[in-house]
Amino acid sequence: MTDPNKPDPNKPDQSATDDDWASAMAEQGDAAPAEDDPWAEALAEQAESEAEAPASQPEPEAAGSKVFKPLDKGQGSGAARDLEMVMDIPVKLSVELGRTRITIKQLLELAQGSVIELEGLAGEPMDILINGYLIAQGEVVVVDDKYGIRVTEIITPSERVQKLNR
Repeated sequence: MTDPNKPDPNKPDQSATDDDWASAMAEQGDAAPAEDDPWAEALAEQAESEAEAPASQPEPEAAGSKVFKPLDKGQGSGAARDLEMVMDIPVKLSVELGRTRITIKQLLELAQGSVIELEGLAGEPMDILINGYLIAQGEVVVVDDKYGIRVTEIITPSERVQKLNR
């Protein structure tokens, strides 16, 4: 054990070491206010950028507002726009004079000039079909040496079902 009254000859002078520490601490204390702490600067910069980021960026919008049209606005104009989309779709219109059923034997016996009896009567309205579905009836007309059809009746959905059964 060492006696505090007797300094150890192997150790350097304690008062000199204490003076060195005191002067170093004084220098550090004087220098600290003069130069800024880099960590404090970085934290302050981050806090500023986080506070400014929402204000500088626009608020996000839902993608649906750009992709899908709103349902509550302009219901009448939306129907017209939807109808415009289908106006250029081609359909096949055909007029049917009548129908009949024959056997394969009768089909093979057909030759040029053969007459096939149809179920339709002379003067009876012709069926007007769109893509194979009955939509109207009409009468045959001739215009400039070409056949045509004058629409005389539009078929209701319930009548369409009855006509399909024949």
